[in-house]
Amino acid sequence: MDAAQAIADLTEISPQVRQVAVIAADGSPAGSNVADDAAARLVGGARRLVDAAAELRPDVTQLEVATRAGSVFVVRDGDRMIAATTSPEPTVGLVFYDLKTCLRSIDEPQAKPKPRTRAAKPGEADDAAA
Repeated sequence: MDAAQAIADLTEISPQVRQVAVIAADGSPAGSNVADDAAARLVGGARRLVDAAAELRPDVTQLEVATRAGSVFVVRDGDRMIAATTSPEPTVGLVFYDLKTCLRSIDEPQAKPKPRTRAAKPGEADDAAA
């Protein structure tokens, strides 16, 4: 599934989630449900939060920052991340679950397959040299 569809599904099933941005392995936005400038702010803020948390606890896989206006969630799965803002007092466990599910449902870019070569049959290599 592509990022746009995964985000649409997420916001449909999780009404607490407001803004969402998927962050590619290179740190760039890979999809969002907000304008480009808002997505860039969300991505930048999420990366700064993860970096700050990693100074205290390496290998951050998820975090929540709660404010009076709502929360910011970040989930990491491999090299990709997803960040979201929510309404105040969200159901934390459910939001984490929904974000993980969303991120894992997005197809990773497929590497181009290497060309297959035919294995030489016994004796073929000898015939070619003769």
